Amino acid sequence: MTVGSRLRSAVVPAAGGDDGGPPLSERGWRITVLVLHLAFGLFVALAVLDTLLSDVGSRAVLLTALAVLVLAYATLGAPALASRDQRRATAYLPVLVGVVGVLAWEFPELLFLLFLGFPQVWFLAESAVVGLCWTGALTVAATLGPLVHWSEGTEPASGPGQTLVGAAFSVTMGLWVTRVLEQSRERALLIRELEATRAELAEAHREQGVAAERERWAREVHDTLAQGYTSIVVLAQTAAGQLPGDPGAAGERVALIEEVARENLAEARAMVAALAPVALDSATLVDALQRLTERFGRETGLATRLDTAALEDDAGLTRAEEIVLLRGAQEALANVRRHAAASAVLLRVSRVGAGESAQVSVHVEDDGVGFDPAAADGVGLAGLRDRAEQVGGGVEVVSSPGAGTRVTVRVPGR
Repeated sequence: MTVGSRLRSAVVPAAGGDDGGPPLSERGWRITVLVLHLAFGLFVALAVLDTLLSDVGSRAVLLTALAVLVLAYATLGAPALASRDQRRATAYLPVLVGVVGVLAWEFPELLFLLFLGFPQVWFLAESAVVGLCWTGALTVAATLGPLVHWSEGTEPASGPGQTLVGAAFSVTMGLWVTRVLEQSRERALLIRELEATRAELAEAHREQGVAAERERWAREVHDTLAQGYTSIVVLAQTAAGQLPGDPGAAGERVALIEEVARENLAEARAMVAALAPVALDSATLVDALQRLTERFGRETGLATRLDTAALEDDAGLTRAEEIVLLRGAQEALANVRRHAAASAVLLRVSRVGAGESAQVSVHVEDDGVGFDPAAADGVGLAGLRDRAEQVGGGVEVVSSPGAGTRVTVRVPGR
């Protein structure tokens, strides 16, 4: 990309490219090019006028050189500025250097055109190095004639000196502009990288949110609907077995199936509405645990008891903490039903400690076959641990083969 192209990219950002800069408007670039064209016309007109009004013998040569410059600018220089055509720029710059050399040799007073030539070099040069080379060539062309005339005593030394000062200024400005544009391009690339990173982070957060929501729904379904359907299946199998010999007991099981199904339906509606568990609607945690204990005993026929002696009437829990404790009790009882082969189950609710260190716990103990907690940690217990950790609590499972099981769910108690 040419220095001029980078100048343009500082005004008009390249679509989809790697170069960029402050995103000004297309109109701003058109105005810049128009100013360059007007400056060229003005400087050339002044050079023609100066040639015509001066007493110089080589007037025809000077006017021809200026005509060549105008023709080259119209066919090569101006299109190169507008279209970033490096081939035209490369063809125009030698013409510019040659015309300046002729003017400097024949009539050094026209070297004010260097105020036009040096900027054109930096607009059209392919790189900073190329810009330095063409600036050097333009400087040599502009000083060679005056130096020869000065050595012959026909030209003051101030002419070449002024040209060298102008060249030094041009080099300084060109290198400074190139550096500024490079920094601008690097900033634009950095901004694009930051925007891309931000978009990737937003997508990652979205995916993480989707995964968390799926996991939450999986826990809800497992802790409510799946357990309810399991109860219905077990009760239906029991009722089918009792129907031939004890229709009355089978009818009780059918009634219990209806009760569980209605509660499952209510849980499903509550989940859709993003509400708390139905068991906690207009009820305390103790009331919900009491109903859970009674229904479990009726469904399984096990001796099931709830002990709340170690809990005050007001446990001071949030609804989220009550949900964790209730879900913990439901999960523990579901595991007792499926795996424990127990004859008795005890639920105990207790409060330990005071102030910031206080905790409220639900313990579910059975006298079943037990298991090795390190070798068995199903989806239910894993989800329960996640629930407890979200409210600052925890889950503890104590068991061993043949010694029963105790599941403890703890939440902060304020």
